Amino acid sequence: MFTGLIEDMGEVSSLERRSRSAILSVTTLLPSDEIKNGDSISVNGVCLTVTGKKGNIVSFDLSPESLSCTTTGELKSGKTVNLERAMKLGDRLGGHLVSGHVDCVATVKKAVLISENLTLEFEMPPDKTRYIIDKGSVAVDGVSLTVNNVTASGFSVNIIPTTLKTTTMQNLKSGNKVNIETDIIGKYLEKLSTPWKKEGGLTLEMLSRNGFI
Repeated sequence: MFTGLIEDMGEVSSLERRSRSAILSVTTLLPSDEIKNGDSISVNGVCLTVTGKKGNIVSFDLSPESLSCTTTGELKSGKTVNLERAMKLGDRLGGHLVSGHVDCVATVKKAVLISENLTLEFEMPPDKTRYIIDKGSVAVDGVSLTVNNVTASGFSVNIIPTTLKTTTMQNLKSGNKVNIETDIIGKYLEKLSTPWKKEGGLTLEMLSRNGFI
């Protein structure tokens, strides 16, 4: 699990294609002595497993699933990426619970800079917007952000100057693709309520009838 608070902006060293999979190598300022093979690191919001390390370069295997469902396949040498190591049990949760499992890819519809704050509008698959609520949490390329507004086909956020300086949000422009992970709590609630759909959904009447309230 991650918090959505970025520790470092790494730089892609290489993306080596191997048939339908790939090996991604990233240069990072994260302390190399604290990173070992098997560790989980969020790379632009995608939970990846460390498979190699040489100096300050960390390598990851990219599966066909990761390449097809995220923006990792578009990474090129020299591109910056958001990095966060998995949180430790007992750490402060400064952002929100982020699993590193991307729900969809969204497109930047508009990027407007106002008084050093960047407002971003995203367009995404309509069936995923039901997991996003006004003033709720969302992870954009691994960055924990608060939702400003939600529409039928997307949402908007505000990026404060500190976040702009320390994440790849500073590079986003109209037309760019980003990884989106919606709030995990909403997805679990939907899954848990599924058995009750035959009775008209999860309602106060249903909860009372079954002894929950």
